[in-house]
Amino acid sequence: MKTFTLRRHLLLSAAALALGAGAAQAQDCPIKIGALAPLSAPGTVVGGEAMRDAMMIAQDDLNAAGGVLGCDIEVVLGDSEGLPERAVAVMERLITQDGVVAVGGGYHSSVGVASKDVADARGIPVVFAETWNDTITGDKQKYIFRIAPLSSWTSNVIWQFALTLPGIEKVVILTENTDYGIPASQETARGLEENGVASTIFSVDIGTQDYAGIVERIKAEDPDMIITLVTGEAAFNFTQQAADAGIGPLDLPFQTGQDALESGTYWTNVPDGQYAFVQRIGVPESQFTEKGKAFAAVYKEKTGKSDVESYAMEAYDSIAILAQAIEEAGSTDGDAIVTALENISHEGTLGRIYFDYGLKRDPSEDEKGDEWWHQWPDPAITIIQFQEEGQASSEAAIVYPEAYKTADPVWVND
Repeated sequence: MKTFTLRRHLLLSAAALALGAGAAQAQDCPIKIGALAPLSAPGTVVGGEAMRDAMMIAQDDLNAAGGVLGCDIEVVLGDSEGLPERAVAVMERLITQDGVVAVGGGYHSSVGVASKDVADARGIPVVFAETWNDTITGDKQKYIFRIAPLSSWTSNVIWQFALTLPGIEKVVILTENTDYGIPASQETARGLEENGVASTIFSVDIGTQDYAGIVERIKAEDPDMIITLVTGEAAFNFTQQAADAGIGPLDLPFQTGQDALESGTYWTNVPDGQYAFVQRIGVPESQFTEKGKAFAAVYKEKTGKSDVESYAMEAYDSIAILAQAIEEAGSTDGDAIVTALENISHEGTLGRIYFDYGLKRDPSEDEKGDEWWHQWPDPAITIIQFQEEGQASSEAAIVYPEAYKTADPVWVND
């Protein structure tokens, strides 16, 4: 029933857009939209597979609703492997060989930082789904948009949450040497230290598997809290190895990586992961929009998962918003799509998506930094906690911020 509701919504939306588009240009069918996702190591494969599944659902839903400009949409996947040099090659291939007219998806910040210049130089609009680094939009490129939150914004939530916990005087931050990890760790450390909390940063390469040496060095620091800013399966490995050493989620306040939102995989890899905190982009499933609930039902049926991850929802929305922009532009011309995106109001799975700033209005007019260029300003950011062993992330307690809070944090010694 929910699947039907989502597709009926899309059918009505497509019909309304077609009426408003007027006489569209003749198009080659199908209309191809590129889709970046890390589907191989050292990238975050668990996240990439979730994004791939979501973007293919978007393709199916859009085509069931009549397609765009009289054509089917074809989502063309590109495996970024989480590596900047691979991302550049994939973006080039999508544009010059596959003939995509726009690109969605993108998980790792390093992928966004490296590949955006290729797309912008070739006039191909991109809506990045999950790349947080501030410079991705901060460079104010004409063809680059983002619906993920800013890294500085998410880092603020992390350190502000840490300050609400009792007895936190020293924090260890484990980060990866990437365009996500480096600024995120620096921003988190700065916020903590400006509020009287000491911090130490340990850095590792993306995809690190063995943390034995790092864990011993962290133990020697005797921290009151550990914050993990590494992605994918690497975060699972570190969290369990820390637990084995007596400094995991069962032992002290511990924030693990956001891929724990796929809780089936998390509990398989981190059996001692109870009480871990996880940052989530978006509201809990009980507060999803109707479109979000419909997508969640289709996604869980397709994947067999008990949860729908925030990065899957972002991936779905990145394709759907591009399709709407193409329809409203009445064209696959990059400049026309940019104009449509700058004026768009898209009812996505994550809520209403729009862009306040860009060519029509510079962020400086409202005394905002350049990073707000083509940046969706409204994604919700919450901290959840697994308070029961084996718990689904959709059922986990929201412990921060107050606006979404459903329970207080729990400690093993409470």
